[in-house]
Amino acid sequence: MLGIKQDALASDLGDDWNQQKIFLLEQKETIDPAILNDVANALKIPVEAIQNFDEEQAVNIIASTINNNDNSSFFNQGTIHVNPVDAVLKLHEEKMALYERMLKEKDEMMARLEKLIEGK
Repeated sequence: MLGIKQDALASDLGDDWNQQKIFLLEQKETIDPAILNDVANALKIPVEAIQNFDEEQAVNIIASTINNNDNSSFFNQGTIHVNPVDAVLKLHEEKMALYERMLKEKDEMMARLEKLIEGK
């Protein structure tokens, strides 16, 4: 949602991190609280945005973080300019594309199965 690449996040987290380690971290069901805090700090978002991830809720938390004067450094990153509405629309478009691709694959599989059944 923030448009930050795994390499960039790894760089922000320090020398012990790399793209592969970020990828593996993203796959975990649970994350050590200290690591979660470091990631949230690097992303300049509240830990709660990660802990309670829900697309709509995350957008609201990020939007309120952007609007909070205490976190004005969020805008000064230079590479992070998030419009929450655009982020949600992009996620929706990606989900719809995936859904359409899955429907197409299902239809193709059904057609192949029908041909197999007809051949018997």
